[in-house]
Amino acid sequence: MTIETMVQQGRDRVHTGLAGIDVQRLKAMRNASLRDCFRRLEDTRYRLEFVARICGREYINDAASRSVNATWYSLESMQGGVIWIADTPVAEADYSRLVPTALRKVRMLLVVGGESASMREAFEGVVPSIAVCGSMREALHQAYRYDADDVKVLYSPACANGFSTDECGERFRKEVNEL
Repeated sequence: MTIETMVQQGRDRVHTGLAGIDVQRLKAMRNASLRDCFRRLEDTRYRLEFVARICGREYINDAASRSVNATWYSLESMQGGVIWIADTPVAEADYSRLVPTALRKVRMLLVVGGESASMREAFEGVVPSIAVCGSMREALHQAYRYDADDVKVLYSPACANGFSTDECGERFRKEVNEL
């Protein structure tokens, strides 16, 4: 892969790619205990993973962000506006840490799976548009119809929703590919 190809995928992809190269080099080290530590960094699936570009809009799968802190990092990493797709939490969480970032970046919040009073309370008046969606398909169709330039669609659950990361990540990828 050339540098030009990596740059076309975006700054966050370049950093992830370069980190992957470093991890591969570190795994080749002779010290077995260091090698074992870095072997755990291998799985970066569903962590700011580019899925597709549809009509000029990028769809990013961040199903591995199952906490408020992980979602904060993901939102901060995004350039431009964001349509954020989150899951309804199994237990209520404190989303106050996300408010400053959401105020600057999130244009629309789509909550999948049902009503979450704590999410609505935390982001009411912060995010211009909040919608509760019955399914990932419905959320992606609303994101697709959203009329704005320079926005990315980010699926970052911000909570444990009762499903595995693999299930959520694959569901998002499948639904995006069916748009």
